[in-house]
Amino acid sequence: MFLIFDFYLYLCRSNINKRNDMPRVKKPTKVKEPVRLRTKKLANGSQSLYLDIYRFGKRTYEYLKMYLIPETDHNARLQNQATMNAANAIKSKRIIELTNGEAGIETKERVYLLDWMKTYKENQAKRGKKDGYQISKTISILRDYAGERMLMDQIDKTFCQNYLDYLQTEYRSNKGKRVTNFTLHTYYRVLNGALNAAVRAEIIKSNPFTKISNSDKIRLPESKRSYMTIDEVRALIDTPMENEAIKDAYLFSCFCGLRISDIIRLQWKDVFVDGGQYRLSVSMQKTKEPIYLPLSSEALKWMPERGNKTPEDKVFDLPSPNTINILIKPWAKAAGISKRFTFHTARHTFATMMLTLGADLYTTSKLLGHADVKMTQVYAKIINKKKDDAVNLVNGLFG
Repeated sequence: MFLIFDFYLYLCRSNINKRNDMPRVKKPTKVKEPVRLRTKKLANGSQSLYLDIYRFGKRTYEYLKMYLIPETDHNARLQNQATMNAANAIKSKRIIELTNGEAGIETKERVYLLDWMKTYKENQAKRGKKDGYQISKTISILRDYAGERMLMDQIDKTFCQNYLDYLQTEYRSNKGKRVTNFTLHTYYRVLNGALNAAVRAEIIKSNPFTKISNSDKIRLPESKRSYMTIDEVRALIDTPMENEAIKDAYLFSCFCGLRISDIIRLQWKDVFVDGGQYRLSVSMQKTKEPIYLPLSSEALKWMPERGNKTPEDKVFDLPSPNTINILIKPWAKAAGISKRFTFHTARHTFATMMLTLGADLYTTSKLLGHADVKMTQVYAKIINKKKDDAVNLVNGLFG
């Protein structure tokens, strides 16, 4: 009996050893997808579809502008099924793009819209442009509108038209309020400028905004330029002001058209005589365009005496622009002027005065330092309106 029991123990131990000697089969590890299709519930009951993309420790999102609607009937279910099929097709395409990129199978350089916008902002700053804040706001809007995975070569006419529609119908400020057309035009202009720069950099072949008619673009409201009439300028001359330097600078601008920023920066080395004609050599602060501006005898009347000033000294001793605009308002009121009155009104006055006295549009544009004569055309509209009003003065005189 003991022999039978010992033999049984031998068999058991042998089976255990055999099991221990067998290789263990590992459970298959679950591979996480780099791109996942997710949904986000909306207030209206629908669900927004987006891609959650996680690669190398970095997570980004691509909003697909696709929505699942409440399945209230059979048609709604069919529509959602078609939407999911389309969304999954995009998801599969993104996975292939990521896989190819990691395997070194790069068929084309991929530039993302938001990356290009950041590059555009940096390039603008290097050129001395001061539109960084507007570009940053536009980047934020584009992130909400198109997500972070929008490629430059995906931008077409439909994308641009929908962007304009989004600005005008859905976009709200941080306070949840609608914004003015002027602000919306800025966000259109920034993207349009960035796409033009992308064309020059050969990132895209053409700017899709060029395929959209002007009537479908965001247009600025008709600009209303406040200016002084010749009689009002005379009234200002006859009205004393406590700060004579500000009065002189304002009237100087009325007769030469310089902006307040350029007058504050004006140095005596910028003033010279050429063939008996006094001129200014100015690099305009706003446009960075150098201009050679002839000075009339009326303008020279309001320039201070140089005396023993050095070439580096300022021509006008002036406070900040904000202080100037505060101090000139009581002076205008004392002169009987009730219209909108800022230092820039002097520049508008110079432009309308030149056109009224017969200067052509191109010459006036050059005197103002405008980069494009189109910028000067707004003054021509003012003159045309004045002509219409003048002609209509005879109405009713002869029965």
